[in-house]
Amino acid sequence: MHKSEKVVLLLVVALLAASCAQTARMSVAGPQQGSDAERQKQLVFTPPPRPTQEASRGNDPEGEEWFMDQALGMFINWSMDSQLGTVIGHTVVGASDDYLDRFINELPQSFYPRKFDPEDWARLAKLAGFKYVVFDTKAISGFCMFDTKSTEFNIMNTPYGRDITRQVVDAFREQGLAVGIYFCEEDGLFLHSQGHDIARVRDYAKPSNNPELRDYNRVQIRELMSNYGKIDMLFIDASDSLDAKETAWGLQPKLVITRGEMQTPEQKIPDQPMPGPWESCFTLGTQWQFKPTNDEHKSGTKLIEMLIEIRAKGGNFLLSIGPTPDGEIPFEQTRRIRELAAWMFINREAVYEIRPWHVIREGDVWFTKASNENAVYAFLTKIPNWKRSDRKEFTIKSVKATDATTVSVLGQTGRVVEYKPTVDGMARWTQGKDGLHISVVRAQRIYNNHKWPNPIVVKITNVEPAK
Repeated sequence: MHKSEKVVLLLVVALLAASCAQTARMSVAGPQQGSDAERQKQLVFTPPPRPTQEASRGNDPEGEEWFMDQALGMFINWSMDSQLGTVIGHTVVGASDDYLDRFINELPQSFYPRKFDPEDWARLAKLAGFKYVVFDTKAISGFCMFDTKSTEFNIMNTPYGRDITRQVVDAFREQGLAVGIYFCEEDGLFLHSQGHDIARVRDYAKPSNNPELRDYNRVQIRELMSNYGKIDMLFIDASDSLDAKETAWGLQPKLVITRGEMQTPEQKIPDQPMPGPWESCFTLGTQWQFKPTNDEHKSGTKLIEMLIEIRAKGGNFLLSIGPTPDGEIPFEQTRRIRELAAWMFINREAVYEIRPWHVIREGDVWFTKASNENAVYAFLTKIPNWKRSDRKEFTIKSVKATDATTVSVLGQTGRVVEYKPTVDGMARWTQGKDGLHISVVRAQRIYNNHKWPNPIVVKITNVEPAK
C-alpha cells in the first residue's frame, strides 16, 4: 500500500469511528516514514452532522434571480493531469494498479505551473464580459487543487506547494467577479483506498451508497465553504445525496447551488426555454481540460451565437477553458475569448439582466427583453458579409411599436459612418399590419478591413408584444 492510500484509509477508519462513537472531533496522524516524516500533515476531521430532512431546502429565490442576470461564466478545468493533456481525472476509472501508482505517487511530483498568474486570467475574464468563475477544486480522480487537511493528495504536496484555489478566488474577487466552486463527489482515490475498482456507475461509487465517502466529502465541503470567504455558487458533480448541499448551505445560506438544484446540460442547448434558472456548460474545444493536440476549437462567432441562443432561452452560458500545465490559458483559447470580448464590449446590455421575449426567435433573428426597462433586443445573426455602410431591412412580427418607440443599433449612433460622409446611418422603423419594419446600417468600424462577421444587435424600446 502506498503512502497516499494509507492516509486516505486512515481517514476512512477515523470517520467510521467518529460516526459510531458520535464524537465531535478526531485527529489522525499520517504515516511516518523516515526522512518523509516532516512532510506528513496531521489530518484533523470534524464531520458536520448529516442532514435529517428528506428533501432539499432549495436555493434562495433572490439568489436565483441574481444568478439569471449573470449570463456568462468562465469554467476553469485544471488539475495536475493537465501535464498529460488527458481528460480531467477520468483516466483513473478502470485503471490498472501500475497506472494508479504512477498517477497517485509520481504525477503530482512533476506539477509545477511556473507561469500561473490568476490575475491575468481574471482580467481577461472581466474584459470578455464574464460575470463569474467556476473553478474545479476536485475532479473525479480525487486530487484537490486546494489546501485540505483531509488527504495528502492535493496541491500543497506538489513542487508548486501553494494553494491555487485561494489565488484564483482572490484574483477573480478582486476584479469584481462572482466566485463559484466545482466539486465532484465521486472520488477515485478514496474508492481505491477502500479496495474498490475505480468506477462511475457501480453502487459503491455512488455517495448515497457509501457513507464513508459522504463523510469525507462533507469534510472537504466544509473546508471550501469556511476557508475562502463568501462563495457565490457551488457546482456539485456526481451527487445523489443531500449531504454536500446541506453542509454547504449550513455554512453559506445564500449560496446558489447550480448542478444539483437546477438543470445544467452539458454540450447542448435545450430546444425551448426552461422554467427557472439553468446553465449550459460547454467546452471551448473538445475537452474540458487542456488538450495539446487533436483538438478543434469553436470559432469566436460560434461562441457568440451560442451565447445569444442560451440567453434568448433564459439560461446562463458556462464556457470551459483548460490552462496548460505551466499555468497559462492557451493562445488558441484566448484569441477566441478576445473576439467574444469585442462583441460583448459593444452589446453587453442585451445579454445581462434580461429575460426571454415571448417569442425567442424569428428565423435568424433572436430576441431578449430587458428586465429593468421596456426594451427588446433583436440579434441579427448569420449575416457574415454585411458590408459596413450598407443598409438592411427586417420585418419583425412579434414586436409592436408604440408612439414612443425608438430603434437603434448598439455601439453606434448612426450619425457618422467613417469615410462615408454622405451615407445616412440612422436607424428607421415603420409599423405595418404585417409587423414592425426596421431599417438599419452597420456603421461602426470594428476590424481594420471593415469586415465584421458577428451579429449586430438592434434595441427597440417602448414596445408591446404583437398578438
